[in-house]
Amino acid sequence: MISIYTITSGLHDEAAVRSLSDAFLGGIFPDGGYDFKGACFDDFGEAELNIIYVRTGGAEGIFEELLPKLLETGVSYFTLLTSGTSNSLAASLEILSYLRQKGLRGEVLHGSAEYIRGRISQLEKIAQARIRLYGSTVGVIGQPSDWLISSVYDEGTILQKLGVLVKDIPMEDLLAEFDRQKAREVDPGTDLPLAVPAPEVRKSVPDAIRIYNALKVLVETHDLGALTIRCFDLLGTVHNTGCYALAKLNSEGIPSSCEGDVPALLSMMVAQALTGCTGFQANPARIDVQTGEMLFAHCTIPFNMVDEFNYDTHFESGIGVGIHGHFPEGPVTVFKLSGTLDRAFIAEGELFRNQYEQNLCRTQVWLRLSPADARYFLTDPIGNHHIIIPGHCGDLLREFFSLVCVLRN
Repeated sequence: MISIYTITSGLHDEAAVRSLSDAFLGGIFPDGGYDFKGACFDDFGEAELNIIYVRTGGAEGIFEELLPKLLETGVSYFTLLTSGTSNSLAASLEILSYLRQKGLRGEVLHGSAEYIRGRISQLEKIAQARIRLYGSTVGVIGQPSDWLISSVYDEGTILQKLGVLVKDIPMEDLLAEFDRQKAREVDPGTDLPLAVPAPEVRKSVPDAIRIYNALKVLVETHDLGALTIRCFDLLGTVHNTGCYALAKLNSEGIPSSCEGDVPALLSMMVAQALTGCTGFQANPARIDVQTGEMLFAHCTIPFNMVDEFNYDTHFESGIGVGIHGHFPEGPVTVFKLSGTLDRAFIAEGELFRNQYEQNLCRTQVWLRLSPADARYFLTDPIGNHHIIIPGHCGDLLREFFSLVCVLRN
Protein backbone atom coordinates (compact mmCIF):
# COMPACT_ATOMS: atom_id res chain seq x y z
CA MET A 1 0.00 0.00 0.00
CA ILE A 2 1.10 3.56 -0.74
CA SER A 3 0.59 6.37 1.76
CA ILE A 4 0.82 9.99 0.67
CA TYR A 5 1.58 12.74 3.19
CA THR A 6 1.58 16.45 2.43
CA ILE A 7 3.49 19.53 3.48
CA THR A 8 2.06 22.91 2.46
CA SER A 9 3.05 26.48 3.16
CA GLY A 10 0.43 28.44 5.10
CA LEU A 11 0.88 31.32 2.65
CA HIS A 12 -1.09 29.46 -0.01
CA ASP A 13 -4.86 29.25 -0.26
CA GLU A 14 -5.86 25.74 0.90
CA ALA A 15 -8.89 25.45 -1.37
CA ALA A 16 -6.87 26.33 -4.46
CA VAL A 17 -4.01 24.01 -3.45
CA ARG A 18 -6.45 21.16 -2.78
CA SER A 19 -8.04 21.54 -6.21
CA LEU A 20 -4.67 21.42 -7.94
CA SER A 21 -3.55 18.51 -5.77
CA ASP A 22 -6.64 16.43 -6.54
CA ALA A 23 -6.14 16.90 -10.26
CA PHE A 24 -2.42 16.14 -10.00
CA LEU A 25 -2.88 12.94 -7.97
CA GLY A 26 -5.78 11.87 -10.16
CA GLY A 27 -3.51 11.97 -13.18
CA ILE A 28 -0.92 9.77 -11.48
CA PHE A 29 -3.39 7.39 -9.85
CA PRO A 30 -6.43 7.27 -12.17
CA ASP A 31 -7.68 4.14 -10.39
CA GLY A 32 -6.85 5.24 -6.85
CA GLY A 33 -4.67 2.74 -5.01
CA TYR A 34 -3.20 5.03 -2.39
CA ASP A 35 -4.05 6.22 1.09
CA PHE A 36 -4.11 10.01 1.39
CA LYS A 37 -2.84 11.01 4.85
CA GLY A 38 -2.64 14.75 4.42
CA ALA A 39 -0.55 16.63 6.95
CA CYS A 40 -0.84 13.96 9.69
CA PHE A 41 2.47 12.06 9.91
CA ASP A 42 1.60 9.95 12.98
CA ASP A 43 1.84 6.64 11.10
CA PHE A 44 4.60 7.65 8.69
CA GLY A 45 6.79 4.68 7.78
CA GLU A 46 4.13 2.02 8.30
CA ALA A 47 3.06 1.65 4.66
CA GLU A 48 5.02 -0.24 2.01
CA LEU A 49 5.84 3.08 0.36
CA ASN A 50 5.62 6.45 2.12
CA ILE A 51 5.56 9.49 -0.16
CA ILE A 52 5.83 13.11 0.96
CA TYR A 53 3.93 15.34 -1.45
CA VAL A 54 5.47 18.82 -1.33
CA ARG A 55 2.46 20.79 -2.52
CA THR A 56 3.86 24.33 -2.49
CA GLY A 57 6.94 26.43 -2.17
CA GLY A 58 7.82 27.72 1.27
CA ALA A 59 7.36 24.27 2.83
CA GLU A 60 11.06 23.73 3.54
CA GLY A 61 10.88 24.89 7.15
CA ILE A 62 7.94 22.57 7.82
CA PHE A 63 9.99 19.62 6.60
CA GLU A 64 12.98 20.68 8.69
CA GLU A 65 10.82 20.60 11.82
CA LEU A 66 9.33 17.23 10.86
CA LEU A 67 12.60 15.49 10.07
CA PRO A 68 13.59 14.38 13.62
CA LYS A 69 10.20 12.69 14.00
CA LEU A 70 10.46 11.08 10.60
CA LEU A 71 13.90 9.67 11.33
CA GLU A 72 12.55 7.92 14.42
CA THR A 73 10.51 5.67 12.12
CA GLY A 74 13.65 4.14 10.61
CA VAL A 75 12.95 5.44 7.12
CA SER A 76 16.31 6.11 5.47
CA TYR A 77 15.22 7.11 1.97
CA PHE A 78 12.81 10.00 1.42
CA THR A 79 10.54 10.06 -1.61
CA LEU A 80 9.37 13.58 -2.42
CA LEU A 81 6.52 14.07 -4.88
CA THR A 82 6.17 17.41 -6.62
CA SER A 83 4.06 18.98 -9.33
CA GLY A 84 4.92 21.78 -11.70
CA THR A 85 2.81 24.37 -9.84
CA SER A 86 3.04 26.60 -6.78
CA ASN A 87 6.87 26.43 -6.65
CA SER A 88 6.62 22.86 -5.34
CA LEU A 89 9.62 21.71 -7.38
CA ALA A 90 11.86 24.46 -6.02
CA ALA A 91 10.92 23.56 -2.45
CA SER A 92 11.52 19.87 -3.10
CA LEU A 93 15.00 20.52 -4.48
CA GLU A 94 15.87 22.56 -1.40
CA ILE A 95 14.63 19.77 0.85
CA LEU A 96 16.56 17.10 -1.05
CA SER A 97 19.73 19.21 -0.85
CA TYR A 98 19.16 19.56 2.90
CA LEU A 99 18.82 15.79 3.26
CA ARG A 100 22.06 15.25 1.35
CA GLN A 101 23.89 17.67 3.63
CA LYS A 102 22.82 15.54 6.57
CA GLY A 103 24.09 12.35 4.95
CA LEU A 104 20.58 11.17 4.08
CA ARG A 105 19.22 10.09 0.72
CA GLY A 106 16.08 10.53 -1.27
CA GLU A 107 14.73 11.59 -4.62
CA VAL A 108 12.23 13.95 -6.18
CA LEU A 109 9.42 12.44 -8.23
CA HIS A 110 8.71 14.96 -10.96
CA GLY A 111 7.74 14.81 -14.60
CA SER A 112 4.92 13.33 -16.61
CA ALA A 113 2.20 11.35 -14.88
CA GLU A 114 3.38 8.28 -16.79
CA TYR A 115 6.97 8.65 -15.56
CA ILE A 116 5.94 9.27 -11.96
CA ARG A 117 3.51 6.34 -12.03
CA GLY A 118 6.24 4.03 -13.38
CA ARG A 119 8.80 5.17 -10.82
CA ILE A 120 6.33 4.73 -7.96
CA SER A 121 5.57 1.23 -9.21
CA GLN A 122 9.28 0.41 -9.17
CA LEU A 123 9.77 1.80 -5.66
CA GLU A 124 6.73 -0.11 -4.46
CA LYS A 125 8.14 -3.39 -5.82
CA ILE A 126 11.39 -2.77 -3.98
CA ALA A 127 9.53 -1.99 -0.77
CA GLN A 128 7.46 -5.14 -1.13
CA ALA A 129 10.60 -7.20 -1.75
CA ARG A 130 12.16 -5.87 1.43
CA ILE A 131 9.06 -6.88 3.36
CA ARG A 132 9.14 -10.38 1.86
CA LEU A 133 12.78 -10.83 2.85
CA TYR A 134 12.60 -9.26 6.30
CA GLY A 135 12.38 -11.78 9.12
CA SER A 136 13.16 -14.84 7.00
CA THR A 137 15.64 -17.50 8.06
CA VAL A 138 18.23 -19.10 5.77
CA GLY A 139 19.37 -22.61 6.58
CA VAL A 140 23.00 -23.44 5.75
CA ILE A 141 22.98 -27.22 5.82
CA GLY A 142 26.46 -28.65 6.27
CA GLN A 143 28.48 -25.45 5.65
CA PRO A 144 29.75 -24.14 2.27
CA SER A 145 31.75 -26.47 0.04
CA ASP A 146 35.52 -26.30 0.53
CA TRP A 147 36.20 -24.97 -2.97
CA LEU A 148 34.07 -21.85 -2.53
CA ILE A 149 37.09 -20.01 -1.19
CA SER A 150 35.88 -16.54 -2.23
CA SER A 151 32.17 -16.99 -1.54
CA VAL A 152 32.33 -15.70 2.01
CA TYR A 153 29.46 -13.92 3.71
CA ASP A 154 28.84 -11.67 6.68
CA GLU A 155 25.91 -12.77 8.83
CA GLY A 156 25.69 -9.41 10.61
CA THR A 157 25.50 -7.45 7.38
CA ILE A 158 22.90 -9.82 5.94
CA LEU A 159 20.73 -9.41 9.03
CA GLN A 160 21.22 -5.65 9.18
CA LYS A 161 20.54 -4.86 5.53
CA LEU A 162 18.14 -7.60 4.42
CA GLY A 163 16.63 -8.61 7.76
CA VAL A 164 17.60 -12.22 6.98
CA LEU A 165 18.92 -14.55 9.69
CA VAL A 166 21.54 -17.14 8.71
CA LYS A 167 21.23 -20.40 10.66
CA ASP A 168 23.73 -23.29 10.56
CA ILE A 169 22.14 -26.74 10.46
CA PRO A 170 24.37 -29.84 10.77
CA MET A 171 24.42 -32.20 7.81
CA GLU A 172 23.77 -34.96 10.33
CA ASP A 173 20.25 -33.59 10.85
CA LEU A 174 19.48 -34.04 7.16
CA LEU A 175 21.01 -37.51 7.04
CA ALA A 176 19.02 -38.60 10.10
CA GLU A 177 15.81 -37.40 8.49
CA PHE A 178 16.76 -39.11 5.23
CA ASP A 179 17.14 -42.40 7.14
CA ARG A 180 13.62 -41.93 8.53
CA GLN A 181 12.34 -41.30 5.02
CA LYS A 182 13.93 -44.56 3.80
CA ALA A 183 11.19 -46.48 5.57
CA ARG A 184 8.50 -44.77 3.49
CA GLU A 185 7.32 -45.39 -0.03
CA VAL A 186 7.59 -42.42 -2.39
CA ASP A 187 5.66 -41.33 -5.45
CA PRO A 188 7.39 -39.30 -8.21
CA GLY A 189 4.13 -37.40 -8.53
CA THR A 190 3.97 -34.83 -11.32
CA ASP A 191 7.73 -34.28 -11.60
CA LEU A 192 8.23 -36.87 -14.29
CA PRO A 193 10.42 -36.18 -17.33
CA LEU A 194 9.15 -36.48 -20.88
CA ALA A 195 11.68 -39.18 -21.69
CA VAL A 196 12.12 -42.32 -19.59
CA PRO A 197 15.52 -42.06 -17.87
CA ALA A 198 18.16 -44.73 -18.15
CA PRO A 199 17.87 -47.64 -15.69
CA GLU A 200 20.72 -46.43 -13.47
CA VAL A 201 19.03 -43.05 -13.18
CA ARG A 202 15.51 -44.44 -12.73
CA LYS A 203 16.58 -46.52 -9.73
CA SER A 204 18.01 -43.38 -8.08
CA VAL A 205 14.77 -41.39 -8.30
CA PRO A 206 13.14 -42.69 -5.07
CA ASP A 207 16.09 -41.63 -2.92
CA ALA A 208 16.31 -38.28 -4.73
CA ILE A 209 12.69 -37.73 -3.71
CA ARG A 210 13.50 -38.79 -0.14
CA ILE A 211 16.23 -36.12 -0.02
CA TYR A 212 13.58 -33.59 -1.04
CA ASN A 213 11.19 -34.89 1.62
CA ALA A 214 13.93 -34.71 4.26
CA LEU A 215 14.74 -31.13 3.30
CA LYS A 216 11.06 -30.21 3.52
CA VAL A 217 11.02 -31.52 7.09
CA LEU A 218 13.99 -29.27 7.93
CA VAL A 219 12.22 -26.33 6.26
CA GLU A 220 9.21 -26.87 8.50
CA THR A 221 11.21 -27.67 11.65
CA HIS A 222 13.41 -24.56 11.41
CA ASP A 223 10.83 -22.32 9.67
CA LEU A 224 13.21 -21.72 6.78
CA GLY A 225 12.43 -19.27 4.03
CA ALA A 226 15.43 -20.47 2.00
CA LEU A 227 18.26 -22.97 2.23
CA THR A 228 21.59 -24.01 0.83
CA ILE A 229 23.15 -27.43 1.17
CA ARG A 230 26.65 -28.86 1.01
CA CYS A 231 25.25 -31.21 -1.58
CA PHE A 232 28.45 -33.01 -2.63
CA ASP A 233 28.55 -34.63 0.83
CA LEU A 234 25.46 -36.60 -0.21
CA LEU A 235 27.43 -38.43 -2.88
CA GLY A 236 29.40 -40.43 -0.32
CA THR A 237 26.74 -40.74 2.37
CA VAL A 238 23.53 -41.60 0.49
CA HIS A 239 25.00 -42.19 -3.00
CA ASN A 240 22.72 -39.55 -4.51
CA THR A 241 22.48 -35.82 -5.10
CA GLY A 242 20.32 -32.85 -4.12
CA CYS A 243 19.68 -31.79 -7.73
CA TYR A 244 16.07 -33.02 -7.84
CA ALA A 245 15.29 -31.63 -4.39
CA LEU A 246 16.61 -28.16 -5.21
CA ALA A 247 14.79 -28.11 -8.56
CA LYS A 248 11.53 -28.85 -6.78
CA LEU A 249 12.07 -26.53 -3.81
CA ASN A 250 12.92 -23.60 -6.08
CA SER A 251 9.87 -24.26 -8.24
CA GLU A 252 7.78 -24.12 -5.05
CA GLY A 253 9.13 -20.67 -4.23
CA ILE A 254 11.67 -21.75 -1.61
CA PRO A 255 15.04 -20.38 -2.81
CA SER A 256 17.57 -23.21 -2.57
CA SER A 257 21.19 -23.11 -3.72
CA CYS A 258 23.84 -25.75 -4.28
CA GLU A 259 27.16 -26.34 -2.55
CA GLY A 260 26.40 -24.24 0.52
CA ASP A 261 26.78 -21.08 -1.58
CA VAL A 262 25.25 -18.33 0.56
CA PRO A 263 25.96 -15.38 -1.79
CA ALA A 264 24.26 -17.29 -4.63
CA LEU A 265 21.34 -18.03 -2.32
CA LEU A 266 20.97 -14.37 -1.32
CA SER A 267 20.92 -13.49 -5.02
CA MET A 268 18.18 -16.05 -5.59
CA MET A 269 16.20 -14.72 -2.63
CA VAL A 270 16.35 -11.16 -3.97
CA ALA A 271 15.37 -12.40 -7.44
CA GLN A 272 12.42 -14.28 -5.97
CA ALA A 273 11.30 -11.30 -3.88
CA LEU A 274 11.44 -8.91 -6.85
CA THR A 275 10.36 -11.07 -9.80
CA GLY A 276 8.69 -14.17 -8.37
CA CYS A 277 11.40 -16.43 -9.83
CA THR A 278 14.46 -17.70 -7.94
CA GLY A 279 16.48 -18.01 -11.14
CA PHE A 280 18.91 -20.63 -12.41
CA GLN A 281 22.13 -21.02 -10.40
CA ALA A 282 24.88 -21.85 -12.87
CA ASN A 283 28.56 -21.36 -13.52
CA PRO A 284 30.25 -20.22 -16.73
CA ALA A 285 31.78 -23.03 -18.77
CA ARG A 286 32.97 -21.10 -21.86
CA ILE A 287 33.33 -17.39 -22.61
CA ASP A 288 34.00 -15.50 -25.82
CA VAL A 289 34.72 -11.91 -24.76
CA GLN A 290 34.82 -10.73 -28.37
CA THR A 291 31.19 -11.67 -29.01
CA GLY A 292 29.89 -11.70 -25.43
CA GLU A 293 28.65 -15.28 -25.91
CA MET A 294 28.83 -17.46 -22.81
CA LEU A 295 27.93 -21.02 -21.93
CA PHE A 296 26.46 -21.58 -18.46
CA ALA A 297 25.77 -24.99 -16.95
CA HIS A 298 24.58 -26.71 -13.78
CA CYS A 299 22.97 -30.00 -12.82
CA THR A 300 19.77 -28.54 -11.41
CA ILE A 301 17.29 -25.92 -12.54
CA PRO A 302 13.85 -25.06 -11.11
CA PHE A 303 11.16 -27.14 -12.79
CA ASN A 304 9.02 -24.05 -13.32
CA MET A 305 11.75 -22.36 -15.39
CA VAL A 306 11.92 -25.01 -18.12
CA ASP A 307 9.45 -26.09 -20.78
CA GLU A 308 10.76 -29.65 -20.75
CA PHE A 309 13.35 -31.68 -18.86
CA ASN A 310 14.93 -35.11 -18.51
CA TYR A 311 16.61 -36.89 -15.63
CA ASP A 312 20.28 -37.67 -16.01
CA THR A 313 23.13 -38.55 -13.71
CA HIS A 314 24.98 -35.89 -11.75
CA PHE A 315 27.88 -34.79 -13.97
CA GLU A 316 30.97 -34.93 -11.72
CA SER A 317 30.04 -38.17 -9.95
CA GLY A 318 28.03 -39.97 -12.62
CA ILE A 319 25.47 -41.07 -10.04
CA GLY A 320 22.15 -39.90 -8.62
CA VAL A 321 19.63 -37.71 -10.41
CA GLY A 322 20.59 -34.54 -12.26
CA ILE A 323 18.23 -32.31 -14.22
CA HIS A 324 18.72 -31.67 -17.92
CA GLY A 325 16.27 -28.85 -18.56
CA HIS A 326 15.39 -26.81 -21.64
CA PHE A 327 15.37 -23.11 -20.70
CA PRO A 328 13.12 -21.15 -23.09
CA GLU A 329 15.05 -18.79 -25.33
CA GLY A 330 14.61 -15.05 -24.92
CA PRO A 331 15.66 -12.11 -22.74
CA VAL A 332 17.43 -12.88 -19.46
CA THR A 333 19.25 -11.06 -16.69
CA VAL A 334 22.43 -12.37 -15.02
CA PHE A 335 22.70 -11.40 -11.35
CA LYS A 336 25.06 -11.95 -8.42
CA LEU A 337 25.35 -10.32 -5.01
CA SER A 338 28.47 -10.57 -2.91
CA GLY A 339 28.13 -12.16 0.52
CA THR A 340 28.96 -8.83 2.13
CA LEU A 341 26.31 -7.04 0.02
CA ASP A 342 28.77 -4.39 -1.14
CA ARG A 343 29.02 -5.57 -4.76
CA ALA A 344 26.57 -6.70 -7.39
CA PHE A 345 26.85 -7.84 -10.99
CA ILE A 346 23.78 -7.17 -13.12
CA ALA A 347 23.72 -7.68 -16.89
CA GLU A 348 20.88 -8.07 -19.36
CA GLY A 349 21.26 -10.34 -22.35
CA GLU A 350 19.63 -13.01 -24.50
CA LEU A 351 19.48 -16.76 -24.09
CA PHE A 352 19.80 -17.98 -27.67
CA ARG A 353 20.51 -21.70 -27.48
CA ASN A 354 20.25 -24.81 -25.31
CA GLN A 355 22.69 -27.64 -25.84
CA TYR A 356 23.71 -30.96 -24.35
CA GLU A 357 27.24 -32.31 -24.03
CA GLN A 358 28.20 -35.20 -21.77
CA ASN A 359 31.31 -33.46 -20.42
CA LEU A 360 29.37 -30.65 -18.69
CA CYS A 361 26.75 -30.17 -16.00
CA ARG A 362 23.42 -31.31 -17.37
CA THR A 363 21.48 -28.08 -18.06
CA GLN A 364 23.52 -26.05 -20.56
CA VAL A 365 22.51 -22.66 -21.98
CA TRP A 366 24.20 -20.13 -24.24
CA LEU A 367 23.78 -16.45 -23.40
CA ARG A 368 24.76 -13.38 -25.34
CA LEU A 369 25.86 -10.47 -23.15
CA SER A 370 27.79 -7.36 -24.06
CA PRO A 371 31.56 -7.97 -24.50
CA ALA A 372 32.19 -5.72 -21.49
CA ASP A 373 29.85 -7.79 -19.31
CA ALA A 374 31.44 -11.01 -20.54
CA ARG A 375 34.88 -9.64 -19.72
CA TYR A 376 33.82 -9.05 -16.11
CA PHE A 377 33.90 -12.82 -15.57
CA LEU A 378 37.57 -12.94 -16.57
CA THR A 379 38.68 -9.86 -14.67
CA ASP A 380 36.59 -9.24 -11.55
CA PRO A 381 33.96 -11.96 -10.93
CA ILE A 382 31.91 -12.37 -7.76
CA GLY A 383 32.65 -16.07 -7.42
CA ASN A 384 31.77 -18.65 -10.06
CA HIS A 385 28.04 -19.19 -9.52
CA HIS A 386 25.71 -16.60 -11.04
CA ILE A 387 21.93 -16.45 -11.26
CA ILE A 388 20.10 -16.35 -14.59
CA ILE A 389 16.62 -14.80 -14.36
CA PRO A 390 14.06 -14.86 -17.19
CA GLY A 391 13.32 -11.43 -18.68
CA HIS A 392 15.08 -8.09 -18.47
CA CYS A 393 14.94 -6.81 -14.89
CA GLY A 394 18.29 -5.05 -14.59
CA ASP A 395 16.88 -1.66 -13.63
CA LEU A 396 14.83 -3.17 -10.81
CA LEU A 397 17.79 -5.15 -9.47
CA ARG A 398 20.08 -2.11 -9.63
CA GLU A 399 17.55 -0.01 -7.72
CA PHE A 400 17.19 -2.72 -5.07
CA PHE A 401 20.95 -2.93 -4.66
CA SER A 402 21.28 0.84 -4.42
CA LEU A 403 18.39 1.43 -2.04
CA VAL A 404 18.65 -1.66 0.18
CA CYS A 405 22.15 -3.12 0.05
CA VAL A 406 24.20 0.07 -0.32
CA LEU A 407 21.93 2.57 1.41
CA ARG A 408 20.47 0.76 4.40
CA ASN A 409 22.37 1.32 7.62
